[in-house]
Amino acid sequence: MSGQFESRLAALGITLPDAAAPAANYVPFVQAGDLLHVSGQLPKAEDGTLVTGKLGDGLEVADGAAAAKLCAIHLLAQVKAACGGDLDRLVRVVKLGAFVNSSPDFGQQPAVVNGASDFLVEVLGDAGRHARSAVSSPSLPFGVAVEIDGIFQVR
Repeated sequence: MSGQFESRLAALGITLPDAAAPAANYVPFVQAGDLLHVSGQLPKAEDGTLVTGKLGDGLEVADGAAAAKLCAIHLLAQVKAACGGDLDRLVRVVKLGAFVNSSPDFGQQPAVVNGASDFLVEVLGDAGRHARSAVSSPSLPFGVAVEIDGIFQVR
């Protein structure tokens, strides 16, 4: 039987993917006390393709927001893995750090990252409300549109 957060995901038609393995010399998460630091997650669709491109140069805000939502889904997958498969050990989202691959004149990074923030609040309620940063980056690994890391409180 799934817990409240997984039930909410199921009601939204979302199944968390398996937590991604690290692509280099780092770990996917580190727990220090009740804080779980999750490494940056990329926007990988269900079919395994990465959402690539640059906001303000071919990608619109809605495209970026959809990519940010995918990052949030992968963040939750890492939290679930860190919690031994029990997503209900998540107490709250503390902070997101978001990097938006954007052109020099693009200034709507917060609107892009709302794709992740809105999703987390939709799934987790008040436990999904968080502090965050949303910054421009001239490029990101593999040309992805967005990369997001996070800090979570767990029990």
